[in-house]
Amino acid sequence: MCVSRLRWSIALFFVACLLTWAPSSARAQTTETIPCAATGDGTPKGLAVVLPTGRRRDQSLDLQALNNPHMSGVEVQVNWRDVEPVEGRPNWSQLDSLFGAAEAAKRWVQLGVFPGFFSPAWALEGVQSDAFAIQYGPDHGTIARLPMPWDRVYLARWFTFVRQLAQRYGGSPAFRMIQAAGPTSVSSEMTLPSSRPAVQKLLGDGYTPAKYLAAWDQTLRVFADAFPKQCVLLSGPSLPILAQGRVDRAEHQRAREEIVDRAMRTLGDRLAIQSSDLHAGHARVEAPDYTDFINGYSGRVITGFEMRGGSTGPGPSEIMGAAGNPPLALRRSIDKGMAPNAAGRHVDYLEIYEGDVLSPDMQPVLQYAESLFQP
Repeated sequence: MCVSRLRWSIALFFVACLLTWAPSSARAQTTETIPCAATGDGTPKGLAVVLPTGRRRDQSLDLQALNNPHMSGVEVQVNWRDVEPVEGRPNWSQLDSLFGAAEAAKRWVQLGVFPGFFSPAWALEGVQSDAFAIQYGPDHGTIARLPMPWDRVYLARWFTFVRQLAQRYGGSPAFRMIQAAGPTSVSSEMTLPSSRPAVQKLLGDGYTPAKYLAAWDQTLRVFADAFPKQCVLLSGPSLPILAQGRVDRAEHQRAREEIVDRAMRTLGDRLAIQSSDLHAGHARVEAPDYTDFINGYSGRVITGFEMRGGSTGPGPSEIMGAAGNPPLALRRSIDKGMAPNAAGRHVDYLEIYEGDVLSPDMQPVLQYAESLFQP
């Protein structure tokens, strides 16, 4: 027994020596964590106000919503064409003011710049594109040119802009999360026009799942490198069109899980996933409900929800959960989004549209939602 203990002690000694002598870079690979912000606690948490896209914004309302005491963060949405209408000459003024206000108010920032349908005209020159009806959002139904998500010229131009964006704002202490985009259409979500004629047109344009996913793999690598201090958000992870356009719910589910796995391999702890369609009622046209899918990852990666829209008005309040009662509608949607998963964890953040944040009637609901994030 004494000999065995001696041999065991010697073995432990050599293991300790090997660990001590291992190159410092190797040790760092196993222990170092990269924060999602330049300083402080980098995980996006709590309530954030959504400032939607638009050239003509009321800056005073934006600032009022951003400074709401129940808000911890702000989601800033802008279209690429509004920031860089002329190649190589971006106008940063709007983003400068919003970043400055967020820093002054000590709010964390999630930034989404939308290419796809909202790319500047110069970025589509010499690029494979096709005309489609915009499938949702403020421009729903408008016919616009969509660059093919896999087109190398389009992606190269977009990545050049992404790197400029990172150079300007990557060091902001408020900047915690950037929405990965590029092989996209309406927003940063992994969506494409999905009507039957649109799917057939995309297939005719050369769409394949392999091309689409390869474009996303490249996009995530670019964002991971360009924004080393930020979380990178994958919004609505999905494969919008299966091979040959077939419909198979189980295959769509497997694809969603594989996409998240691929993103985790690239981004590690910096990956965030989100659904931007949280509502507790019923819309005339319902998209697949990813609430349980996203929340299933809570506790493993950063997770969050953006509301489908505002709650004010008969139609919106019905969609959000209580026709004719906007505060109750918003509360029901909040409760749906904050329900714990099987492991007892809930999402890290909720994003609420500016109109609801500004409404006096919504303040008790916002206070309630804020309390759900308290330890």
